[in-house]
Amino acid sequence: MMRRIFFSLFSVLLILLPTAAGVPNNRTSKFDPAAFEAAMEQYVSTAAGLSPAEAGRFFPLYRELHRKMRGYFMEKSMYRHTDTNDDEASCKAIKRLDEIDLKMKELQQHYHEAFMKVLPAGKVLKIIKAESRFHRQFFKKSLEGAKE
Repeated sequence: MMRRIFFSLFSVLLILLPTAAGVPNNRTSKFDPAAFEAAMEQYVSTAAGLSPAEAGRFFPLYRELHRKMRGYFMEKSMYRHTDTNDDEASCKAIKRLDEIDLKMKELQQHYHEAFMKVLPAGKVLKIIKAESRFHRQFFKKSLEGAKE
């Protein structure tokens, strides 16, 4: 009985302690996909030195790629819940995740070729690098914001 009371009080303290310490509630700052996409497009456009005409030809393809990739990412996320103690289910998950990774790479390759039809290869490579930098910076800022 005493152990139960102690555990209950301890749990309540753990929940209330961050609030009392003035830790900001991260639930109020939700992810805004439209703002993220706009910021990424602005960053990529600036980093690659795209003219407005080039951006107009490029970004519809770029958005299409990301829309298709999102479907693969969503499917991959379903396998987070695979029971790792079940070897058969784990084997199936590994094989399916490998298939998804291959399909994603094939999709990227297809779109990279399409990008090079509307932009010079040098600008396409700058875009690929800029997108990677943007994601690293974004997640780094997100982690720093979570620590504060």
